[in-house]
Amino acid sequence: MRTKSTFAYALATGISLLAFTCATAHAAEAEPAAAPAAAPSAADGQSGLTDIVVTAERRDVSLQQAPLSVSAITNDTLKAGNITDITGLNGTVPGLVIAKSGGGERVISIRGIGSETPENTNTQPGVSYHIDGVYIFNSIAASAAFIDVAQVEVLRGPQGTLFGQGSTGGTINVVSIEPSTDALKGNVSAGIGNYNYMEGSGALNVPVTDTLAVRGAFQYTKHDGYAHATAVTGVKSYDLDDQDETGWRLGAKWQPLSNLSVTLNTIQFNSSTNGPAQKNILDPNPDARELTQDYPGRSKVKTQLYTGVVKWDTAFATIKSITGYQKLHSEQAWDADGLDAATFFAQTYNPVSYTGVSYDHVPLWQSDTKSWSQELNLTSNGSGPFQWVLGGVYLHSKNSQYINEYRASDLDNILSPALPEDTAWNDPLVGNLTYAELSSIKRELYAFFAQGTYALTDSLKLTAGVRYNHDKSSGMYDSMSGGASDQTSGAYLQPGSTGSRSDHAWTGKVALDYQFTPSNMLYASWTRGFKPGGINSASASGGSYSILPSYKQETVDSFEIGSKNRFLGDTLQLNASAFLYNYKNMQFLEEDPILYGEGISNAPKARVYGLELESSYAPTTHLRFDASLSWLEGEFTSHYLALDPTNATNAQNAAGYPDYLFWTNFYAAVLARDAAREDIKGNRIPKLPRWQGNIAATWNGEVGPGKLTARAQLIYRGQYQYRLFNEGAVDTTPSYTQVNTMLKYEPEGTSTDITLRVINLFDKNGINSRFSDPYGSAQVMDTYIPPRQVILSVGYKF
Repeated sequence: MRTKSTFAYALATGISLLAFTCATAHAAEAEPAAAPAAAPSAADGQSGLTDIVVTAERRDVSLQQAPLSVSAITNDTLKAGNITDITGLNGTVPGLVIAKSGGGERVISIRGIGSETPENTNTQPGVSYHIDGVYIFNSIAASAAFIDVAQVEVLRGPQGTLFGQGSTGGTINVVSIEPSTDALKGNVSAGIGNYNYMEGSGALNVPVTDTLAVRGAFQYTKHDGYAHATAVTGVKSYDLDDQDETGWRLGAKWQPLSNLSVTLNTIQFNSSTNGPAQKNILDPNPDARELTQDYPGRSKVKTQLYTGVVKWDTAFATIKSITGYQKLHSEQAWDADGLDAATFFAQTYNPVSYTGVSYDHVPLWQSDTKSWSQELNLTSNGSGPFQWVLGGVYLHSKNSQYINEYRASDLDNILSPALPEDTAWNDPLVGNLTYAELSSIKRELYAFFAQGTYALTDSLKLTAGVRYNHDKSSGMYDSMSGGASDQTSGAYLQPGSTGSRSDHAWTGKVALDYQFTPSNMLYASWTRGFKPGGINSASASGGSYSILPSYKQETVDSFEIGSKNRFLGDTLQLNASAFLYNYKNMQFLEEDPILYGEGISNAPKARVYGLELESSYAPTTHLRFDASLSWLEGEFTSHYLALDPTNATNAQNAAGYPDYLFWTNFYAAVLARDAAREDIKGNRIPKLPRWQGNIAATWNGEVGPGKLTARAQLIYRGQYQYRLFNEGAVDTTPSYTQVNTMLKYEPEGTSTDITLRVINLFDKNGINSRFSDPYGSAQVMDTYIPPRQVILSVGYKF
């Protein structure tokens, strides 16, 4: 446990660091750096560093002028690291952790704040995810590929004013390349690699008229499994962690007037694989890529996104309308026990009852989302001392789930398929199910926001903003446990209303920034983030003992100081920040003393604090270094007795009430499980690596009849606790290091490039995340980063 003195020392260190950078800025004031310009980077043979423009404050602003912690990962960096989806961002941004969860879900956390409610349609993420400013509702959709991306922006810290609820930890915005009337141009690329890797991508920009342009892009990636299951009946080696996905994007931009434009886009993505490799920590096979599993998993994800942006520049403001419609269909199936029948039986054998379980399989976890959003905002024009933005947003989403799970000792039904939703209540196959659920949650929300920045002097600016958030959720829910449906006619599951719940909150921001020189700035801010509460479907239907029918909203108050600097004639960039969070009512998934009564609870209070550094240095026109580092601490600061699924099961078995006796000794079994609660005060915040960072070196120059670019990158992600229970080695996700390299050669006068990428050069079996399944048999699984990937690609631009 970290003491208050440790925190005080850390904060003092941060303040000293920021003071040092500002003092250096004063020293450099005698030699002011040139004004930032959108010029090529040093890696392209020019002096100085690129001035990156981001949309961090709902307007285009230089990254170095934005008074908040924001990182931008460019298209070139994504390609060099073979980052094709959001999971690949691990290690590239301070404080960012993207952990694989059950099925195709991605749990995104920034500075330890994200989502502790996996596979749950009732909740929202703690890090909001956007594509071209449109909020993406379902976290499974975050696994979709990056298609024709200009850059990915990561805003760290609560963004409750301009981006709204669900951004208590921060915001990620994927910015696509817009159609342009400038010229007919495009690119195409194809590559091959080990594991039968194949990739293809291309884009074409067509100016149809002087006012209309169309741009299309596609991306295809396929490879064999990086891992395989060894015990699937009839299959010697069943691929896992394979990839077979296709995505395409089509957009049009019409600009009939110089001050009016209409941009329409659609992004379509399809993935069909055998699913992720989730290796049980009890697997007797020591090989990280060989899994002793007996169920053939599968994963199908289809996403559709349609967006429309109307932008009108007037004399007093730019008026923008952003409309989005999205659909998601996901079908996941996996080996929930993560072992073969004999091994799992040995692990679950109870000497008191002489019973055990041979398998726990999920043949279907189906998710469907349909969402619509509309935002209207106005941003001030002109160069006066007061700049502002105001707007409103409405979002509507329906999220549905259908789940089947089998857990038994009967080896004859080990590969039982999922039952159709309309299966009759008296169908004998219903009796084989250990759990089934059919539910849907509808969410409606609206918000109004305003933020302004006033220049108190030529160097000092005050920013203040406020947002009103209103959220309403209502649901339909039915489930069954132990093969016994409550219905007496019709389908075996017939959802009924769980009621509705409304939530509202005010969030805001106050910040001061002082520009010491044109290239050196210091800022301090307070911001508040908000994530709405909601309905616990099972509890609202009377199926729990201690889980409440609803859970509270989650809030974060952030206090941050930071400094952004350019030195040495715009060749050295150093950005630093120190922050303190007061975190209230963290939503997390908790076990209920009644079997299958899991639900969402609130951990009352926590504190998070840390330091972050980002730096770039281009000492010559041919050489560039980029680095980032974060040091993070955090713990729960109030008492709460939480119930871990494994502890509840162990207590229940020790009391002599295994599953099949639970319902005949209901009250005693419930009390036995309830007694297994443990106080979380002093526990470390989950998904909060103490240390994390990366360093990359890039060299380019003329070699023979062409240009050579060489890049090497080292990534370190420290260990962290996966859950708030902090159950020793079970919850500890180990640290890992990863080295990536790239060689790119562009023959002179050919418009082509030949690129060799080696990802995970030393073939480390780094653990991306340790996933403790909160449902079923509560097994603990490891998911690994990809092994060594060697990819050779050829590209052509025109």
